[in-house]
Amino acid sequence: MARGPEKCLSLIGFSLVCLKMVVSAKTAPEIPTIDQAYSKISNSITVEWATVPGASSYLLTAEDGDTVIETMVANSPGTVTGLKAATLYQITIRSIGAAGRSQASPPKQAKTVLAAPILEVSSPSPDSILVQWEAVYMAIGFSVSIMQANGLGRIWKENTTNTSLTFSSLDSGTLYTIKAFAWNANGIPGDDSTCNQRTIACAPGRVTIKEDSPGHLSVAWSNVDLGDYYVAFVKSDDGLEVHCNTSLTQCNFLSECGFTYFISVFAYNKAGQSPLGDVFNYTTAPCCPSDINPVLVSSDRVEIIWSPVRGAELYETKAVAGYTVVECNDTAPACTLSALECDTKYNVTVYSFSEVRGSNMSCTSRLITTAPCSPEIKNISKDAFSTISVRWRATNDDATYTVTAQGEKGLYWCSSKGEACTMGGLPCGSVFSVTAVAETEVGRSLPSYSVPLETVPCCPAGLTITQVTQSVINVSWSFETVAQTYVTVLESHTGQSKCHTHQNHCLLGCITCGINYTLALKAISASGLTSDCTYQSYFSSACCPLGVKLYRLGPNGIRIYWQVSRGSANYSTDLYGSKGIFTCAPRAGLSFCDVPEIPCGDVYTVMVSPVAETGLKLTFCPKKIYSVTCSGSTLGMVIYRGKSNAE
Repeated sequence: MARGPEKCLSLIGFSLVCLKMVVSAKTAPEIPTIDQAYSKISNSITVEWATVPGASSYLLTAEDGDTVIETMVANSPGTVTGLKAATLYQITIRSIGAAGRSQASPPKQAKTVLAAPILEVSSPSPDSILVQWEAVYMAIGFSVSIMQANGLGRIWKENTTNTSLTFSSLDSGTLYTIKAFAWNANGIPGDDSTCNQRTIACAPGRVTIKEDSPGHLSVAWSNVDLGDYYVAFVKSDDGLEVHCNTSLTQCNFLSECGFTYFISVFAYNKAGQSPLGDVFNYTTAPCCPSDINPVLVSSDRVEIIWSPVRGAELYETKAVAGYTVVECNDTAPACTLSALECDTKYNVTVYSFSEVRGSNMSCTSRLITTAPCSPEIKNISKDAFSTISVRWRATNDDATYTVTAQGEKGLYWCSSKGEACTMGGLPCGSVFSVTAVAETEVGRSLPSYSVPLETVPCCPAGLTITQVTQSVINVSWSFETVAQTYVTVLESHTGQSKCHTHQNHCLLGCITCGINYTLALKAISASGLTSDCTYQSYFSSACCPLGVKLYRLGPNGIRIYWQVSRGSANYSTDLYGSKGIFTCAPRAGLSFCDVPEIPCGDVYTVMVSPVAETGLKLTFCPKKIYSVTCSGSTLGMVIYRGKSNAE
């Protein structure tokens, strides 16, 4: 059991000895020698060498210090791929045969060529192509060529150290092939790039813009060769942009008033977008004011305001009534139309104006009626009851007229839809200014020219009649009136007595005593207006008695006797002497009166006076003087000495 492992180890040793004998009998191929190594493509290096007997393949190795890349090839030449562009590599080769691989050959240095430029091509105009690329590592120059893709025509080739190049004078709408490569400091070219680019169609021309109707913008242009379709862009000055994609040569857009629109049109085909042509701008008509509000309407003037509108630099306000046109222009959103006809309907339109587009003539009008015309007062009259009637000339449609009388004592008025109205209750003795105005739903007219109105003077109060003499009375009254003169008339069946004065009293003579009179007073103003003020009955005083005589009735008694001239009256007698005053009154119907006790030896003044109904004695009758002596007969007439005043 213990001998088993030992036999196994002996067998392994025998096998190794045998293998060594076989290898020694079949040795590895010779080491190949690199003739040359070079790069044609930026990611590979090609190696050339002489073949080695017994080699069935070769192992190529490229090493740049960081990476090692190996490639198995069958024979020379062989290429190592997957390399970095513009990079220096150490190249070695080993031969491989049935007996194994050889040692590495002596190294050979080779550098990969430059990478190909990555091209970006476009056609900025119908006759040009722009070629652009990024910088290439280790490149100091570039070569770019262009030719028609169909092989016709010439080839353009340009060298440059820049990273862009433009080929011009090309045929529009034509497909071109573009090739480009870079070279290094040794002038070795790198990989090339190839791409195709078609030149773009031309930008559309003869662009026209118009508003078929407000709010509708039409953009049209000419047809473009090689243009498959078109896109029109419309951008308003507030930044909003819309576009239209069409195969036709016209687009319609909705527009708003008072905006400026910027319009550009591009043509498109398989090559892409045409270059930007002319950019057009179109300004729509300014907006129309919509909130026209009258703030004042009078007979000959209308003031209106409105809100400012977009795009308007000036406003033109026009009022039309028949063949009459009134205009005003202003930059402010307000206007005062003056010199208008009263009570007239005007079509008022506010047009907005801009310097670019002119006036917007589509603005709607508003009907405004001016205030009524001022009436003209034709006449003022008053009736027997002092009611004032005012008549005027009415020229307005459906107007209400109001007449006012303004004076120091108040304001009075009346109104009517016709041509006259009346007012009462105006105070006497006043001066008024009378005016009339017309009023409609629109407003009030200016007042008419004022007409002065004077009411009749007030009748004086406190009329007093005083009998001055038997034939003269004094009439007096208060002075609280505006009358300039007064006329008093005393009238009876016997005649008339009249007095005209500017004072507050008047003496009327030639009065017949003892009869009934009618007294009238007239107050007359400076303009001749008359008030028949007071009518009253006045009974003139009783007539003074005639034939007054004194008779003795005894040693101390006296009888006074008189004659009644007309009518009946009560009388009172008075005897004035140095020793006293003696009075007596007769009984009704008698014409004498007795004084039983009177001192003799004295001179007496005797007056017989009528007594008015009020009990007042009238003192204007004549007085007589008698001497009463103590000697002589105790009966008989008393001696008459004379009169104290005329009868």
